[in-house]
Amino acid sequence: MGTLTGLPDPQGECVDKKGDVFFTTFASQEIIEYAHGGTSPINTLSNPGQYMEGCSVDTKTGDLAAVDFEPSAGGGGGSVAIFANASGSPTVLTDPNLHLGYQIGYDNKGNIFVDGVDSSNNFEFAELPKGSSSFTEITLGVSITTPGGVQWDGKYVTVGDAKNGSIYQTDGAGGKVEGTTALSDSDGIFQYFIGGKKVVGPNAYSANAGIWKYPKGGNPTMTITGITDPFGAAISKAPK
Repeated sequence: MGTLTGLPDPQGECVDKKGDVFFTTFASQEIIEYAHGGTSPINTLSNPGQYMEGCSVDTKTGDLAAVDFEPSAGGGGGSVAIFANASGSPTVLTDPNLHLGYQIGYDNKGNIFVDGVDSSNNFEFAELPKGSSSFTEITLGVSITTPGGVQWDGKYVTVGDAKNGSIYQTDGAGGKVEGTTALSDSDGIFQYFIGGKKVVGPNAYSANAGIWKYPKGGNPTMTITGITDPFGAAISKAPK
């Protein structure tokens, strides 16, 4: 349908209840916002000194949270940047156990969940409860090799494994796995986006993006090909 250009090394994507789409960018250390169907940015949020990966918007408050992969100076030390009402300067909170941050998601109560790895490259999953400034570490009831997406699907907090193409439905803070969606396109889906009964997953290694039935998974119902290094995804519904 169209192509947006000029985004400096885009990474994660998220969307608000108006259908506005946000892109995190490595190169400029910014989050760039587009209106639904728009071709020019309508807002830019800055998080200087941080390489950002995933982002998520609280549909009730409009707050936007982005997970910092690591400082641009290197050395690890992932954190979470929260922009109140998706504007202004962020409040930055650090989880000392999060060496590199990957993906992030709000649940329906305003709690933030984030994944990544610790300093030994082991999978790390944590919750930032609504109103808190301290993270709570979560032991997930499944082993994850490569951190993937984190998103509320309307019932569960989902967590992905980018290595095996699985999306796990969890009870959130308890870490209990309630179900699994297995995507046939296994290795390379670092961020997916669930929208109702479908999930979109760009594969960074095969230069395409699949669309699957959710939570069924299996083989994609559609594949978008010819994308260079696809990473993030978001489904934007037209505003009413």
